[in-house]
Amino acid sequence: MLSGIKLKRVVVKLGTGVLTTGIGQLDTARIAGVCAQIAALRDEGVEVIVVSSGAVGLGMGRLGLTKKPKEVTKKQACAAVGQSLLMQTWQRGFEPYGITVAQVLLTHDDLRVRSRYLGVKETLSQLIAYNSIPIINENDTVSASEIKFGDNDTLSAMVASLIEAQYLVILSTAPGLIDLKGSGEIVPVVEKITSQIEAMAGGTTSETATGGMISKISAAKLATKAGCGVFIASGAENQVLTRLLGGKGLGTFFVPSGLPMESKKRWLAYFQRPTGTITVNTRAVPVLCEQGRSLLAIGVTGSKGEFLPGDVINIAGPDSAVFARGKTAFGSDEIQAIAGKTSDALRPLFPSRRRLEVVHRNDLVVL
Repeated sequence: MLSGIKLKRVVVKLGTGVLTTGIGQLDTARIAGVCAQIAALRDEGVEVIVVSSGAVGLGMGRLGLTKKPKEVTKKQACAAVGQSLLMQTWQRGFEPYGITVAQVLLTHDDLRVRSRYLGVKETLSQLIAYNSIPIINENDTVSASEIKFGDNDTLSAMVASLIEAQYLVILSTAPGLIDLKGSGEIVPVVEKITSQIEAMAGGTTSETATGGMISKISAAKLATKAGCGVFIASGAENQVLTRLLGGKGLGTFFVPSGLPMESKKRWLAYFQRPTGTITVNTRAVPVLCEQGRSLLAIGVTGSKGEFLPGDVINIAGPDSAVFARGKTAFGSDEIQAIAGKTSDALRPLFPSRRRLEVVHRNDLVVL
């Protein structure tokens, strides 16, 4: 295993291009090979969660479509047809090893709402305790724009953060991050995701895939900030999981940054779609970032968007750059009335409120 580290938990994400040889045509030999590698990891005591694309593409093939439909309802219909085919394929692949798979379909709301987030986490933990392998996919049949993850790369990073995985392995048709504007070679290790690294990414022209390298870099940024190392490699490589997790240097490895945040902070930082922004003055920035204190009204200068007490909002400095996120105790209609005021000045205005922090430090995370 990697550098002698005892592996405990790994998320493996497979793109449509890895699982199929064309629209609706499964690469059963490759899937069987992946299942064999995952079974071997299981024998070594490693817990594996799979995030699998492919439902829409399989549905397109079964329905005789050659291009991905533009209409949402038609995409949802393809997903409904293809999802059962996808699960049958995974179960057949794991059957020789006596492994049972479990279908888990998620929307963004399942991870954005705290109670549902905790429920998903407990369910995944129980499935692992039953020695089954969760096969996770976005619930494309019901997902609309406001509850979509956008792509399974993002979903896999969220899952890796949720279950505190050591590594996320993203397998696709790309062999890794390629420096197209420089050497033209695969970048073996990324210590930090900078603007230069992001500029190397490109989209996808596949009829069945979503995102391309852009979404993979975005996913790597999310996962590494949660303390998870990320591999991006070609799913066509022989024994790719065994070699990657054995430290053989395939593809690109993104180094995790710093120590992982505790669960609630991760949920606030990476699982939300903030409804607005509270802006603060220059004095408030170091108080929040360096001293770890609560945001008080005296440091607030204004707000953007509409939000209610209890909503998750972004916190931006005087330059409008977002640097933190948290759960606000005040709605947007109250911000102008409290901005710049001391706590003593607020008490007569809100006599029934026990706490007057705009965002309490326990509900605030610096990004």
